[in-house]
Amino acid sequence: MAKEKPSIPQGTRDFLPYQVQQRQYIFQTIKKVFENYGFLPIETPAVEKLNTLIGKYGEEGDRLIFKVLNSGNFLKGVDEQLLKEKDYNKLGYQICEKVLRYDLTVPLARFVVMHQNEIVLPFKRYQIQPVWRGDSPQKGRYREFWQCDADIVGSDSLVYEVEFIQMYYEALKNLGFQRFTIHINHRQVLQAVVDLLHISDKFSDFCIVIDKLDKIQWKGVTEELQQKGFHEEVIQKIQKIFQLQEGFKETINFLKEEFCNLPSGLKALEELEWIYEVVCSTNPAIETYLIFDLALARGLNYYTGSILEVKLQDMKVGSIGGGGRYDNLTALFGKEGLSGAGISFGIDRIYDAMNELQLFQNLDLKIPMIFIAYFDNKHLKKVFELANFLRKRNIRTEISPKNDKLGKQIQLADKKQIPYVLIVGEEEIQKEVYSLKHLVTGNQKNLDLFEIAEFIKNGGY
Repeated sequence: MAKEKPSIPQGTRDFLPYQVQQRQYIFQTIKKVFENYGFLPIETPAVEKLNTLIGKYGEEGDRLIFKVLNSGNFLKGVDEQLLKEKDYNKLGYQICEKVLRYDLTVPLARFVVMHQNEIVLPFKRYQIQPVWRGDSPQKGRYREFWQCDADIVGSDSLVYEVEFIQMYYEALKNLGFQRFTIHINHRQVLQAVVDLLHISDKFSDFCIVIDKLDKIQWKGVTEELQQKGFHEEVIQKIQKIFQLQEGFKETINFLKEEFCNLPSGLKALEELEWIYEVVCSTNPAIETYLIFDLALARGLNYYTGSILEVKLQDMKVGSIGGGGRYDNLTALFGKEGLSGAGISFGIDRIYDAMNELQLFQNLDLKIPMIFIAYFDNKHLKKVFELANFLRKRNIRTEISPKNDKLGKQIQLADKKQIPYVLIVGEEEIQKEVYSLKHLVTGNQKNLDLFEIAEFIKNGGY
């Protein structure tokens, strides 16, 4: 029987060493921005209890949560009728007590409640870990992917919304992106729209559909609204309200007139106006990147205030970041009255986009700088002494695995893209002067060990 070729699950990926280094560069760049703004790191388990996550992301989100089968005989005690009916949804709740982490925000709320006596409020944390979603794999969308989150819990100050916008701008600029937009809206603005049209009972359906406007355009939105029972007259009014306005302030002023009898809608507009003015006055360069996107809804149910999303222009990879305010999320776990807000970076989409835009071209990959070749195993003690000397000076060094012919050892170094070969033989050891060969130019120098270390640290040739 032929052996099956090895493979990995759909929506997951392996990463080669250079790819891991590229991804680590992204992590480090974003992490530096997080820490500059006073955020501290935490970690939570990959597996959470089912009742911790289920019901926190809406019906659509719940369907995408990966459930983990109970250990041992997971069918023990299961309702026989459910087995006969093959009701996989209800059955899942009986045979699975654990789930894979869907995002980093709900686990944060659980974390804050569990550790409330060990943290200081307002609590600013960042978290860089993988999450899992049972989505349909496609370009820019994976079933296993990493998130980089920054959240503040325990304050309703709009200062943090301003900082989140600044953090997005700084991180993406530091990564080399030039063409991107930071979209902002407010859940209470969307609530005011449905209140204005007397369809408050359809708020959830409205948000889910209108959030797809940039993907399926008005034709698709109209069809989906019709399918969900929205009347034609209401759909026409929605389209009129959502016609694009010329600029941030113009959109605010247009909506102020529409919401003149809706205090909560006007308050939300005032918040957005304040955020916009502070951002633009403290860093005018951000103004051209910031867009009031009335169709931005963010499908997750826990958002209650301002919402953010970051998109790349000229690239169809979906959003590369998003977040918002989620007042009282910790109430889900018994802790009332804690306001929170946060943002997330979609690392995998950012990574794909940076590859496509060739933003890794000048990245210094951490491959070894020196490959030590030797002629005889009796020289190994000296070889290790040399390697340790160089490594203590932070010069990445690799030792040849065996004393092949010099040509073969040099060939191996070349395949590994190691730029320098340090040649160690009897004569070199006695004179304590070693040949250092640059494999790209073919140039060769005879230097003592201190000179080699200094030469490499000064950039070599």
